[in-house]
This record gives sequence, C-alpha cells and structure tokens, in this order.
Amino acid sequence: MPSFDVVSEVDIQEVRNAVDQTSREVGTRFDFKGTESVIEFDGKIKININSATEDRVKAIINVLEEKFVKRQLSLKSLDHGKGEEAAGARYKQELTLRVGLTTEKAKEIGKYIKEHGPKGIQHQIQGDQLRVIGKKRDDLQAVIALLKEHSFDLPLQFENFRD
Repeated sequence: MPSFDVVSEVDIQEVRNAVDQTSREVGTRFDFKGTESVIEFDGKIKININSATEDRVKAIINVLEEKFVKRQLSLKSLDHGKGEEAAGARYKQELTLRVGLTTEKAKEIGKYIKEHGPKGIQHQIQGDQLRVIGKKRDDLQAVIALLKEHSFDLPLQFENFRD
C-alpha cells in the first residue's frame, strides 16, 4: 500500500549558520555599538538573545528571521518565548525551535485528513511523525496538497513516499 510520512524537521546546521551570521552582523552594525548584544545557539533547540533594551532584542530577532528566510528555513519553526528583564538593566528573550510533531499536532493533522481528505486514507502516529496510508497514489498526493494549503503553525515536510 502506498504511504508517506509527515514530519516537522529543521536543519540544525543551517540554524547554526543563521545564528552565526546574525551574531557577526550584530557585532558590526552601528546601531548595536555599545549595547553588548549577544545571540547564542545551544546546538539543539534553544536560541538565547541578550541586549541592552527590548527594541535591540527585537532588532536582533528581525535580523535572525532574515537569515532564516535566506537559508530557506521556515519561520514557523521559531517559537518566540516571553521576553524578560535581565540583571544589570538588560533584556533577554529565548527562542525555541519546533522540532518534531507533538502527539497533539499529529492528532490535529490526522483529524484534518479524515475530515477533508479523500475516502480510504488512514493515518498512524509513530513517535514524532505521522504515517499516512492509502490505496491509491493519487489520493496520497491529494492529501499532501491538502496539508500544504492548510496552516498548522508548523513547517511540514513529506518523506518516504512509497508505492
């Protein structure tokens, strides 16, 4: 039976490159002089931004989002945490990468497929991915088109298409 997997992944190396480019740009731009602005990536899912004011943090996030777009990384993969005052009259914010499908999101996608997709399509939640199974290849391609049209507030990729 034909099948494919719905996943939500982010290329960590591209994220690291985007953060490094942002850090270099922040270090050289005139409007960041004297603010001691810092952007750090922990290598997994957390990006920490620290600067003198809330406006400077938002400017760094704007630069980071530009780098994400240039590297074809989805902005949906960034979860903006709540910004807060830090020690020494500073401001910090933590961004989190959304990696993998949570069980709730997988159930939401599965429900959407059941309601709007062609008849005879089945789905199974397998860890952090959703396997979609159908009898016809055309039905599966219709499901992929359906999922691309709808916004689930996550970057979705479709892998392992098998006949």
